[in-house]
Amino acid sequence: MALLIDPPMWPAHGTLFSHLVSDASLAELHEFAGRAGLPGRAFDRDHYDVPARRHADLVTLGARPVSGGELIRALRGSGLRVPARDRREHLEVALTQRWQRLLPGAESLCVELLERWGEPHRHYHDGTHLLAVLEAVETLSEPDPAPSTVLLAAWFHDAVYAGVAGRDERDSADLARGRLTGAGVDPDVVTEVVRLVLLTASHSPAAGDRSGELLCDADLAVLGREPAGYARYLAAVRADYAHVGDADFARGRAAVVRGLLSLDPLFRTERGRARWAERARANLLGELRAPS
Repeated sequence: MALLIDPPMWPAHGTLFSHLVSDASLAELHEFAGRAGLPGRAFDRDHYDVPARRHADLVTLGARPVSGGELIRALRGSGLRVPARDRREHLEVALTQRWQRLLPGAESLCVELLERWGEPHRHYHDGTHLLAVLEAVETLSEPDPAPSTVLLAAWFHDAVYAGVAGRDERDSADLARGRLTGAGVDPDVVTEVVRLVLLTASHSPAAGDRSGELLCDADLAVLGREPAGYARYLAAVRADYAHVGDADFARGRAAVVRGLLSLDPLFRTERGRARWAERARANLLGELRAPS
């Protein structure tokens, strides 16, 4: 593993910036940045923006100076590169447009939810995940429109995220109940959204629960990514739990993976199984067998 930094050549805020990346691990990148005193706000999904005055300091601390092209090639090869469309400024536009179609007239609630999904401690459970879930719900529902209750549940399902399984889902459901009621949403719709949010704690919808199947399959679609995408997912999950030691994280993650493999079937919709089941099982088994 190596930390790489390119020359200061990116203009912003009256100075030039370098990019600091890891060629293997976001956890390694965050640990190095912490030791170097880089603020969390300098992190931009797969790299830290470093002002020119700090370039020599970081090289002294162990970052290897490389050209811009070499840095990009190493980042792509690591599987950690985040596509431009997934970056915050693009995300907010795409998500805002979807919200306006879903619940017009509730702009302040959209702003609050975007702020929650954009909290700095989030690395996987962030706006990229939200957009991916919304898109997956739409894909699974085609050619019919995606149910509005499922889309609302997607917006709220990780709106509260402290990294505590079970409690996060309950707190997110409580937030959905309070905010949607306050926005004048029909009580029956609110009740269904709350039910669906709570369902994401287990990903075990009852047979015939079409809405539950759509939401749970969309939430788990990340498991069926190609290897580079799955590597980005694993790195982001590890970054979400950067405060947990390696041994404890490995034990907890192994338990999560075994729990997912025990779901039968893992994907409940026919389209979800066809799209993601085979790759997801291979990814999960590969993760479980990989050396820690």
